[in-house]
Parts: sequence; structure tokens; C-alpha cells
Amino acid sequence: MRVMRMKLFSVLAASMAINYAAFAQQNGQTANPGAAQTTGQGTGQGTGQAQTQATKPQPRIRPSDAGAPIPTRADMLRGAYGPYRENNKLLYYHLDIRLDPEKKFISGKNTIRFRMLKAGDRIQLDLTDKLNIDKILFGETPLKYERDGSAVFVNFPSTLHVGQIVSIDFYYSGNPPEVGRFGGITFKKDTSGHDWINTACEGDGASVWWPNKDQWRDEGESMDLSVAIPSSLVDVSNGKFVSKTDLGDGYTRWDWHISYGINNYDVSLNIGNYVHFSDKFGDLPLDFYVLPEDLDKAKAQFSQAKGMIEAYTHYFGEYPFAKDGYKLIQAPYTGMEHQSAVTYGNLFKNGYYGHDWTGVGISPRFDFIIIHESGHEWFGNSITAVDPSDMWIHEGWDTYLESLYVEYRWGKADAIKYLSGYRPKIYNLRPIIAERGVNAEPTEDQYFKGALMLNTLRSIVNDDTKWFALIKSMYQHFKHQQIQTEDVVAYFNTHTGMNLTPVFNQYLRHAHIPRLELLFGESPNLVMYSGTPTKMTSPCLCA
Repeated sequence: MRVMRMKLFSVLAASMAINYAAFAQQNGQTANPGAAQTTGQGTGQGTGQAQTQATKPQPRIRPSDAGAPIPTRADMLRGAYGPYRENNKLLYYHLDIRLDPEKKFISGKNTIRFRMLKAGDRIQLDLTDKLNIDKILFGETPLKYERDGSAVFVNFPSTLHVGQIVSIDFYYSGNPPEVGRFGGITFKKDTSGHDWINTACEGDGASVWWPNKDQWRDEGESMDLSVAIPSSLVDVSNGKFVSKTDLGDGYTRWDWHISYGINNYDVSLNIGNYVHFSDKFGDLPLDFYVLPEDLDKAKAQFSQAKGMIEAYTHYFGEYPFAKDGYKLIQAPYTGMEHQSAVTYGNLFKNGYYGHDWTGVGISPRFDFIIIHESGHEWFGNSITAVDPSDMWIHEGWDTYLESLYVEYRWGKADAIKYLSGYRPKIYNLRPIIAERGVNAEPTEDQYFKGALMLNTLRSIVNDDTKWFALIKSMYQHFKHQQIQTEDVVAYFNTHTGMNLTPVFNQYLRHAHIPRLELLFGESPNLVMYSGTPTKMTSPCLCA
């Protein structure tokens, strides 16, 4: 039989007129928005003034795409939700600390409250071994503990029973190390010579500067922050401002209350010579904190925040942390999605450091960092992955939200065009979903391929009214929860009436895009097909 063979690459992606590049040079800056949260690659540090001298990086292979590293013991201790994590449920933190900028020193305690889910006499917490544990108290009783790197195993003198609510005070001190791309916690000076202290520790872990249960599965119900600093400075942290108290020794304590569960890496200190201005979106307070010399530029640039919140509330519902408000805070690095306290360092320019981030002429219309980092309030902060391996739930969705912002402002055609600019940023070198339970860093394809996959699903649904109802209902169903990929897939399958599992699997669990081979025979109406790399081989008799 004479056969004609056709090879069609990424048939699903073709349905939205976007085909993935298997491996190509990146378009625009190589450091990606998510790299601002998850990797050790650079996009300019230091103050905004210093960043203006930054040059556009040259294309290169991103370390997180090149290959998955072999997990270290530290990765396994931190990443595993082991027996001394799962035996208790976190309820509350009160982080009460004092910072000495001159000595770059931190001291204080974290009050940790939890409920026992299983009987036991040991729990696991985390604190970098570069910081000292001064003591851990259970009431007035000092507790014994063992350290294994950054893992801290706390032992109780007798068995804690199921349902028992326990509170301990974890005292610590020392000079925290600067680690990762943004330093974890850094003690810097602004261009006017004032102290400027900031935290940004996603990936590196919040335990680089404070003791906590350093994983994503368990966020607690609320948190308080008390931050004592020299009285000439201002602290801006997560949650709602409660009070400031002059301590009488040249220090002032700033108190903040977080009314919701919070991912540990979102907990944020921003200490500096800040000035404040505000706005409102309906009843939602919008608070902005910047250095005095940048106030006029900030008032112009930060006006975009209101339109961003309008767009995202249109698609997903109200801002998820209404009790705490929304803050946008100038920081000496690119930006980070700290819950209710989003940090910003994009030079008060549209695009990404003034560059056309997707290279198709649309990103210069808006400030990329305001739109991207704030989108994480819905995906990443409200809906959180239980494990870093599923971080596409943060980054793929949030990158897709960028296109929804474009669509809300300028229409669907521009949104598709904007997404198409992400094609050259996809490498397809390894699957998006990483190994679970070992603190594995996913490939950066989670941003761009994840977003394009979601747009592909929109094409499969093929009804925009149904699509927008679907993604809104999914968000509402999972908001303020920690979930994994299987939860998203199950929801989509149930609420579309389609089996979309193979689609999710193809794009998230396989490195390469699908290939469909069509074989046309001489017999009338006979077409045979096979697909790779998924198992979709089957004859098809088409009438």
C-alpha cells in the first residue's frame, strides 16, 4: 500500500496558533520573571540607581533547565514531609525580633503554636546552622534539640497527645548569611547612606533568617510580626499595621498582624528610610512605600496597581487578602511576591528593566514587575503548591495571568501575541514537574510552557464563556489552600466533562512537545495515526 506521511508538531499548541520551539535563543533578557523568585541567576542587584547601569544579559543555558541536580541530604531533610513534620499541624507564629544594622545582627524569638495530629515527643523545625539557637522553651521548661544542618529536631520530655495544642518559644541570634540571588536577608545602604534591610528567600528557604517549619504544605492560620529597629528607620512587613512603640533605647518596635495563613518564604522585612502614600480600590487599601528621592516617579508608576487589581478581580474574584490590604514596596532587587507586601525594583519603568520582555511590542505598555509579582497574590500566595515540584501552579498560572491582564486592557489578539513572545524562552530540556519531597527546583519552562499550556486548554475548551467561568470557579474552589497538580487536573476533568489528564501529563511530565504522525492509505477514508512521546497509538477509521 502506498502511504503518504505527515508529521505535525504540537497539534494542541497549533490549535491556538502557537508552536513551541524545542530549543532556541531567548528573546529579550534571559533572566526570567520567575528567576526573580526561584533561581540564582542575575538581573541586577543593588539600588535602583545602580540597576540603571545594568546591561542586557546575553542568552545562555539556565542552570535549572540544564539538568536536575542530585538531592543533597539538606534537600531531603528540608523537602520531605517526614514523620516529625506530619505529626503536627502549624497554627500560628509570632516572630518577635531585633535587628542591629551596624553589626548586621538579628536576635529574638519565634513563638510557634501547633496542634498534634499524632502522638509523639519530637517535631522538626528549620534554622540555618549559621545562626545560633539560644534556647527553646516549652512554658518554663527548656527543651533539648538536635541539629542536622539546617534541620532542628525538638524533643519534648513526655509524649504529646493527639489534639493537644502546644506552644514553644524558639530563641535565636547571630549574623545571617547572604545566600542565593537576593541574599535571603541583606543589610545594605541606599544611595543617601541610610540603612536598607530586605528579605527575599524563596528557594533558599525562610530558615536562612528565622526559625520555622520550612516547607510549603503547612501555612498556619495567622501570624504576628514584631520588628525592633533603630528609630530613624521604618519597617514595612506583611499584613495590617497594628502599632509602633518607642522602646526608649533608640529603637522602635513595629507590629504587624497577618490575618491569613502565609507561606514562610512570603514573610518579609523591608526596613529603610521609607515614605508612604496611599490609594484605594473600592474598600481595599493600597499602600505604597518608597525612598524619598523616588516618590514622584513612584506616584506615577504605581498607579498601575489599581488597574492590575481590577483586571485580576474581574477574572478570579476579590483580592484574596482583603483584611491585610495590598502594599507595594520599593526594594533593592527585581521584585518578589511577598503576601500583601509585594516588593518592587523595576526602576519605575515599563517592561522588564525598560526592555521589551516578550519582544513583540506589548510588554512596554505596562510595568512587568507590578503585574507579574502582584498576580502571585492569587496564584502562589492564595493558592500554593504543597511542594516546590508543583511550582508551575504558582509560575505557569501567574505568567498566564499576565496575558489576561493584556486581554483585559487591550483585547484577545494582543494577549495571544504577548504569549507568542514566550515561545523562544521554552527549552524543553526536562519535564516541568520535578521530583517531590526533595526540595527540587523545577525547570524554568514552568513559567512559559506552563502559560502556553493553559492557553492550549482554553483552545480545547473552545468556548471563552465556559473557559473564564472554569478558571474563576477553580480559583474560588482552591483559594487559601495548598494543592498539587493532581488537584488541578481532577478539577478540570470534572468541570469540563473531558479527560484532560493526557494533555496535562504531556506538557508537565514530558520534556518534549507531542508529535502526531498521520498515515493516509489508498483505501477510502482510511487514516492511521501515532503519537509520541505519549502512548496514543491507535487506528482511526474516519467516515
